[in-house]
Amino acid sequence: MSDASWMLWLLVGLPAAVGAVLAAIAGGRRPGRPPEVDTVVGPPAAREHDRTPARARTVDRAAGPVAVAVACVVVVLAFLGATSRPAVSAPFLGAVAGGELGLAVDGLAAVMVPTIAVVTLLVLVFSLGTADGELTGAVGAGRARFHGLMLLFAAAALLTATATTVPTLLLAWEVMGAMSWALIGFRWSEERRVSAGLTAFLTTRTADLGLYVAAGAAVAGGGGLALDRLAAVAPGWRDVVAAGIVVAALGKAAQLPFSFWLSRAMEGPSPVSALLHSATMVALGGFLLLRAQPLLAATGWAGALVAWLGAISAVVLGIVALAQRDLKQLLAASTAAQLAFVVLAAGTGSLIGGSAQLVAHAATKALLFLAAGVWLALLGTRRLDQLAGVARRWRVVGWSATLGALSLAGIAPLSLWATKDAVLASVLEDTRPRVPAAGLLYAVALVGAALSAAYSGKILAMLWSTRLPAGADPVRPEGDARPGAARTVPLVVLATGAVVLGALALPPLVSWFAGTVGASVPGVEWPSLIGAAVLSFAVTAVSVWVVRAGRLPEPGWARHWLGLEEAAHRLAVRPAFALARALDAADRRAVEPVPLAAATLARRAAQTLARFDVQVLAAAVSRAATGVRALAESARRPQTGQLHQYYVQAVVVATAAIALLVASALVR
Repeated sequence: MSDASWMLWLLVGLPAAVGAVLAAIAGGRRPGRPPEVDTVVGPPAAREHDRTPARARTVDRAAGPVAVAVACVVVVLAFLGATSRPAVSAPFLGAVAGGELGLAVDGLAAVMVPTIAVVTLLVLVFSLGTADGELTGAVGAGRARFHGLMLLFAAAALLTATATTVPTLLLAWEVMGAMSWALIGFRWSEERRVSAGLTAFLTTRTADLGLYVAAGAAVAGGGGLALDRLAAVAPGWRDVVAAGIVVAALGKAAQLPFSFWLSRAMEGPSPVSALLHSATMVALGGFLLLRAQPLLAATGWAGALVAWLGAISAVVLGIVALAQRDLKQLLAASTAAQLAFVVLAAGTGSLIGGSAQLVAHAATKALLFLAAGVWLALLGTRRLDQLAGVARRWRVVGWSATLGALSLAGIAPLSLWATKDAVLASVLEDTRPRVPAAGLLYAVALVGAALSAAYSGKILAMLWSTRLPAGADPVRPEGDARPGAARTVPLVVLATGAVVLGALALPPLVSWFAGTVGASVPGVEWPSLIGAAVLSFAVTAVSVWVVRAGRLPEPGWARHWLGLEEAAHRLAVRPAFALARALDAADRRAVEPVPLAAATLARRAAQTLARFDVQVLAAAVSRAATGVRALAESARRPQTGQLHQYYVQAVVVATAAIALLVASALVR
């Protein structure tokens, strides 16, 4: 345990403790008639029915500033931890090597922890200016509970990033999944939001089973539960560990075939989408693969498989993003497509490219989701055709989102230009683990990068359009048409990050960044960087022209996320329900009659015993009691209290005794 261990406990424990308190003491509306709330945004339309207690309203008002203050402390602790590198452990499974609850800020965590902390702070600041209707529109829900859940979610993400053992990772993984369910379905009075939360939770939980399989295989293989020792597990068991971790990570990162849950997660409030999709749960799926890179390389097959899955996901989900007509759905698909480059980096061993991509993507995607939240609050719509020209109406939001979209496209010199190229370069580098058909893999990944520019161009074309597309209805702003500082300042800060963070993958910062992560310094190929910049610019320009001309194809199969959710229902959900119904029928026909028959026999035996008890035993006892009572009456009659009668009785008894003695003597 290091001298700075208190810092690590406080880093994770402070937001967890404050979040738990806020969520526990949060008050909502008393049971009764709920207010009539717009299903998208907006304040309650019937405030006369708001019967929220005064104490609960006070807690709600204070919750936001308290959460922001805690997030500020967490940011300071995160940067201090990144420089001092604390480590701490607590006993848990003493009989198993690596079974303790271990936390440490190592090289990868030193990059991820400050990213999580800063993005969480900016999202919480943004939520201070979010309309009441999105955070308090549900019966029994309020700002205090929202901010409490957000802090708990951030604490679980920080615990995931600093976990050094499988038990710690499992604890953080479970809490993070539970908080995502609570936040996506936060407005639980609306069925579609609750359904979305359940879909996300059950899908990721299904993939999470891989972690449990990996833990069991690690123990069976003799390698213990320390994350940095998983590559030393015995062959055979090591393959099972790698497969389990890959499945769990792909589920959290919304890679194929688990991607559809990310689409449903768009039903959550905009701050939730911004935090979940940028630096926490989805990003940490890719982060886990980066941390497990030695294990992937040791198996001989997992690295290549992960690399190909990343490249294919980047292409397929890029097509899904390009086909979307809903801004948040486009951003959701692009999240999975961009994190596919992190998955690709984990497969090829590029810790520099993968971690730089995580940081740059966190700033870019948080920016775009928060900008979408501003327009959703102002206009009440997420449809791209109805958002035409919004960048011209709100310039600060518009220019911030534009920088985010240009970064997403990979336009030089913005952040994702250099990080994506660093990942692509790792595919062909001789110093990286070789991947079969590396040239083809590079070509597929390059198509994924080009698609990034295409769907980013679609966003730009709509944001700066001078006219609505044909058939689109104009939308007027709702409420205050000017977003306040709480909503614009985080956008400006994130836009700055989207511009500059790509320098982490460029000289001279790449040497410092490699030292921080603990990886070798990769070579920077300027021809490749320039070629990537030209390709991204060309594809973005063509995409803007095609969208403005109304010629961009939007196939339904891609717009509906490849039908993955329907396929999951057909292959898993419906068979599970059919099996449950069959088991229920079998239980009713075969199993249930046995205990019912036993119960019937027991009831009949009890009835027989009851009759025997009443008719035989009770009657015998009653007759015996009657006889005793009669004998007692007979014995009581001579007791008259008259002395002469007692003398007569004594004479009779003496005479009888003498007669008995005489008879006895005669017999002898």
